Amino acid sequence: MNPRRTRAIFERLRSRNPHPTTELEYSTPFELLVAVILSAQATDKSVNVATRRLFRDANTPQAILALGVEGLTPYVKSIGLYQGKAKNIVATCRRLIEEHGGAVPEDRSALESLPGVGRKTANVILNTAFGHPTLAVDTHVFRVANRTGLAHGADVRAVEDELLKHVPAEFLRDAHHWLILHGRYVCKARQPDCPTCPIADLCEYEEKTAPQAVASPRASRAKRR
Repeated sequence: MNPRRTRAIFERLRSRNPHPTTELEYSTPFELLVAVILSAQATDKSVNVATRRLFRDANTPQAILALGVEGLTPYVKSIGLYQGKAKNIVATCRRLIEEHGGAVPEDRSALESLPGVGRKTANVILNTAFGHPTLAVDTHVFRVANRTGLAHGADVRAVEDELLKHVPAEFLRDAHHWLILHGRYVCKARQPDCPTCPIADLCEYEEKTAPQAVASPRASRAKRR
């Protein structure tokens, strides 16, 4: 995709949503870290339901470590893969206390060394908690980037590298939020909603969907006879 079209896409996304952010609920970098670990293969909605209860009772590394895996499990058992996630969160809390004074580090290598934290999670923390101009490529971003032509890649790292190379600097702070939300609500996996898409004329996807025909009441009645 040429630079002019890339810029136009992000200008439109920005005009519709000037201040995008994650749909995960949090008030501190630590709460965001816990929420992102829980969000793997789970919806933000399900994570928010669990963390509202959890953060009311325990929202620091010290408090969650005191709960232990057994005490944390009832809060997160409604989320997929909760057993492994609970173990990772408790282990991460221990590491944060022992190695970082209980604070979430603002450093990629330190973040990626924590249990349950990979590159995508580290990127979310660096971007959303600390304001770094970086991109977290999840399934939505991966799909939207490849489908629209913003960035092509066979894996998430390739797409991340391409986006970082081609997205204008002024949009990098918010780019992954725009792309996630666009993929979640418009450019959906099974059937993109191209007729309502604000960037449809800029998108390079060749199999755009057409508007759904709406049957008239008379035709509907005739069909039922």
